[in-house]
Amino acid sequence: MSDAILFSVDEGMARLTLNRPARLNAFNADLAYAWREVTAEAVSRSDVKAILLDATGPAFCAGGDVIEMSATMGSGADITALAEVINAGIRSLTESSIPVVAAAHGTTAGGGLGILLSTDYAVIGSRSRIGSLYANIGLTPDLSVSAQLARAIGQRRALQLVLQDRLLTAAEAVEWGLVAEAVDGADAAAEAEAVRARAEEVARFWLAGAADAYGQAKRLVRSQPERTFAEQLSEEARSIGASMETADARARIAAFAAASTTKG
Repeated sequence: MSDAILFSVDEGMARLTLNRPARLNAFNADLAYAWREVTAEAVSRSDVKAILLDATGPAFCAGGDVIEMSATMGSGADITALAEVINAGIRSLTESSIPVVAAAHGTTAGGGLGILLSTDYAVIGSRSRIGSLYANIGLTPDLSVSAQLARAIGQRRALQLVLQDRLLTAAEAVEWGLVAEAVDGADAAAEAEAVRARAEEVARFWLAGAADAYGQAKRLVRSQPERTFAEQLSEEARSIGASMETADARARIAAFAAASTTKG
C-alpha cells in the first residue's frame, strides 16, 4: 500500500491519514489510487464501526495537485479518469453505514472540500480556512463539491463559495453548518493535535454507544435523496423494526426500562 495515505484500525476505529504534507495533501495519482483502496477496505471490514479521516502536515487537503497533473497527464480525459478514481473512495464513505469524522486542521480547498463533505461530522481548528477556489485557476468543482455542498449549506451559500475566491473562517464554517465544531490551540501545531484529539473523541463516542444504530442513522440521512417521501418513511419503518431485533437494542432498552423503574 502506498504511503501517500496511512491506514490503521484500533478497537473498532479505522484511521485514514492523508500523507502528502509537502503538497498540502493534494491528490496526485498515487494518493488517488491509495484513497480508493483504503476507503474500500475500511468500509468492508466487519471490525470497523467508526472512521476517522485526518492528515499530516500544516493543512487538511488542498484538493488536486494541479501542478503535478499538468506535468504528467496528457489530456482532460486523463484528469476525468483520475477524478473518477477519487470519486470511488468518496462513494465508499458516503454510501457506507459507518459514520465518518474528519479532523480537518489548517486549510481545506478545492477538491479537499469534497473530501470534507464526504465525512459526516467535521472538526476544524480556529485557524482553519475552507473554500472552493476552483475558478481561480479556470477549473470547475469536482470530487462531490457540486453534489454535496448545496445540500450541506444551502444553494445560495454554496454559490457564494464557488463563484468567489472566498475562504470561510472557522467561525463562519461552523455558523454555515459546513462543519460541526472548531477547537483552539496555542499555535498551529497544538491546534492540529487538538483537532485530531477531538475528532477521535467523537469516534470513540460512537464506538462506546450503539455503534450500529449510529451507522444506520447515517445511512438513512445520506441515502434519503434516492427515495420519495413515502419511500423514506417506509425505509425508516423497516430500519427501526430491524434494529429492534438486535441484541444491542434489546439490552439497551431493557437497561433504560430498568433505570426508569428505579427512578420512579
